[in-house]
Amino acid sequence: MATRKKTTRRAAPRRTGARRPQRQQPESLRLRSLAVSLTVNDLERSIAWYRDMLGFTPGERWEDAGRVRGIQMKAGSCDIMLNQDDFAKGRDRRKGDGFRVWVETVQDINAIAARVKSRGWPLDREPSNTPWGDWAFALTDPDGFKLTFIQAE
Repeated sequence: MATRKKTTRRAAPRRTGARRPQRQQPESLRLRSLAVSLTVNDLERSIAWYRDMLGFTPGERWEDAGRVRGIQMKAGSCDIMLNQDDFAKGRDRRKGDGFRVWVETVQDINAIAARVKSRGWPLDREPSNTPWGDWAFALTDPDGFKLTFIQAE
């Protein structure tokens, strides 16, 4: 009879003499990720735009009566959920007003911006320094949602 090797988890080595700072009480909210959900006019068009224009990859899909109603679009540890508008609030409802998604990447945003422009999509802001010192560019998706890409240091 073969024996199974028992695996045990080792605790991380303790730093001697180092103490963790006391957390504020009550403790503030700490998150590991954040996802946004956008209601779009044409789900297939938006899936193609986020995939082909920006490089997101499709993830989980949500269906209702055999029709795709929403999809998770992934980029690293970040998600954008795209949902088909049911137009209950009207077909002419404007989207994206007063809303901006800020994203940060270690990838070269000059190259990302160049790829977007080479595929025929206009930028709202060319890669440049922001007043607070970040290197960034901005664009608007097909439904009017604004995205700003920031170069991580």
